[in-house]
Amino acid sequence: MTTSPGPPSVAVTDPITLGQLLEPLVDVDDRGVWFDGGFTSWRDHLRDARGLAAAVRTMLDPARPPHVGILAANSREFSALFAAAALGGFVLVGLNSTRRGEALAADAALADCQTILVSPEYAEALPRVPGARIVDLGSDRWTAAVAANSPDDFAPVSADPDGLVMLIFTSGTTGNPKAVRCSQRKFAAAGAMLADRFGIGPDDVAYLSMPMFHSNAMIAGWSVATAGGASIAIAPTFSARGFGDDVRRYGVTYANYVGKPLHYILATPERPDDHDLPLRIMYGNEASATDRAEFARRFGARVVDGFGSTESGVSISRTPDTPDDALGPLVAPNAVVDPDTSEPVPPGTVGEIVNSSGSGLFDGYYGDEAATAERTRGGMYRTGDLGWVDDAGYIHFAGRIGDWLRVDGENLGTRPIETVLKRHRSVVDAIVVGVPTDIGDAVGAVLVAPGLDRTAFDEFLDAQPDLGRKQRPTLVWVVDTIPETATFKTARAALVASLGEPSWSVDG
Repeated sequence: MTTSPGPPSVAVTDPITLGQLLEPLVDVDDRGVWFDGGFTSWRDHLRDARGLAAAVRTMLDPARPPHVGILAANSREFSALFAAAALGGFVLVGLNSTRRGEALAADAALADCQTILVSPEYAEALPRVPGARIVDLGSDRWTAAVAANSPDDFAPVSADPDGLVMLIFTSGTTGNPKAVRCSQRKFAAAGAMLADRFGIGPDDVAYLSMPMFHSNAMIAGWSVATAGGASIAIAPTFSARGFGDDVRRYGVTYANYVGKPLHYILATPERPDDHDLPLRIMYGNEASATDRAEFARRFGARVVDGFGSTESGVSISRTPDTPDDALGPLVAPNAVVDPDTSEPVPPGTVGEIVNSSGSGLFDGYYGDEAATAERTRGGMYRTGDLGWVDDAGYIHFAGRIGDWLRVDGENLGTRPIETVLKRHRSVVDAIVVGVPTDIGDAVGAVLVAPGLDRTAFDEFLDAQPDLGRKQRPTLVWVVDTIPETATFKTARAALVASLGEPSWSVDG
């Protein structure tokens, strides 16, 4: 599935910028940013941002794109630099801190970074990038640059709502990451919409533990908090064991997630006061129906699971009557179409999820016109995700197009098969992959399943009424772990590359 809950799939018409969200916070002293137990008021945080913007401006060549990379864990300074980009007219490039070496350098080069700000712990991760100045955020050089530029002398730029403010790389689960162009409007409009939807206001504290180089934290977290005038509590990284402690420490009322964090939190020991925590909204995507229900029971919080992406071309929201295994109702201009003909498919048939009216808030990939053209082929935004619609009009996720299996002439989605496999009591996680054969694919299952008994597993498969004959795995790998990206997505390319001989053939 795609990586992050996004803004509405139709363009927002009211001009709005991040500066407009931040303006009411300029003199606020009773709310602000928590980090590592310390508090900075919004007034001081935005004053810091103006100083950082002034310092960064001195490092940029006006003849080149004003792109500034940041390679750092979540921090108060990361937050201030994002505000600085919004106010200072430069583009922050979120570099994935889990990447290393030449792959990371290639990302920075693709994004035309002319300055790259690197926190000390990542100094060895990034080699030389041609044409880029690398600045250590812990160095005397950076400290001197900031000290030499007074925030009092800084004049914010007049921003265009459609102006570029950040480049965010896709997760790269199946190939090389692409740099998504993110406008001021993409953050500000989504933040305002979600703050209104969830009633986020001055009494709230938003928790950011997803990586800030990615859209989930910045769109579904940071922007929501600023739009609502709330405080922010920043965790350097996500910690399942530390989640409850941070909610208690900072009085967190709203948090966002992507991928499997709910599952990991629920694996920690339950505490007697979990249901009494102030947390009231948990917003994200890709949590299972079981995890959503259990999280709501344990913590007394409303879990809202959506469907969207960094590109922001399609957004689907659950309604109270949405079945547990569905994404939400299919509402125009969203549609499910045949990937080849672009014609709508009938209920029950797997097709590609698209925005039939155009590209939504997708502004293209930076430096990759071919990928942009493919994403908007035929005048519609194509998610690359598969889905099907039931007779009641609810859309169900069926996997990625790249994961589409061709078995005996029939196209199969991977997600419905994975859902069935995860019902087995010994299966902790399951990923279905296509294994090429002379004609089409064989269905392969990669299972994290300690102590899985083959005979019992065969009997389990026989007993599943919604597992079709062609969907049944014929090859099984039992593994200890499944590789993930920094945003808790399955790294499918790495997974497939790591597979050796299967543990067994179900039919053999």
